[in-house]
Amino acid sequence: MSVASPTRTTTVRIAPMRRRHLRAVLRTEAQVYPRPWTLGLYLGELALPEEQRIYLVARSGGEVVGHAGLMFATTDGHVTTIAVDPSWQRRGIGAHLLLVLAREAIAKGAQDLTLEVRASNHGAQAMYRRFGFHDAGVRHGYYQEDGEDALIMWANDVAQPAYAERLAGLEAEIARPGLVVVDDVHDGVRIGARR
Repeated sequence: MSVASPTRTTTVRIAPMRRRHLRAVLRTEAQVYPRPWTLGLYLGELALPEEQRIYLVARSGGEVVGHAGLMFATTDGHVTTIAVDPSWQRRGIGAHLLLVLAREAIAKGAQDLTLEVRASNHGAQAMYRRFGFHDAGVRHGYYQEDGEDALIMWANDVAQPAYAERLAGLEAEIARPGLVVVDDVHDGVRIGARR
């Protein structure tokens, strides 16, 4: 676990998740989720065609500090996970991951985005609402480990110009002094591909 100095600029790069990142991804999962995803589950997700999945990592100095994923169901992009190493939380990394994830999903044809979030996770819900997600229902007892309900949220019409403007505004809003986020996703690297 490491904590970057708040007095120095920290560069965070967002790039496609690869198998080599999974040890760090699983470590973060174990820190933030009561029932973390397994290595086999991630390997299965990364093996799927890029048209079906997007998985990203946020890295600083080669260290994976966060990750996010999305699966497609027709033109719906379903956010499957967003997690940030606890020592890197409250720096806007989760919002940057969601920003890149949303833009990649739209570039691949998503018309709407959806996700489930714990009913008690008001911080995450607030972030999702900033991204245009609204409450659409409840999945009772969704989280098997403790029976907590999941709030279903949707962001509709994300391929429209108004949503692109929302994302541009959010990008300006979440920029933080001392944190430079570089998006490597468009460097000709295949998203979700195995290496």
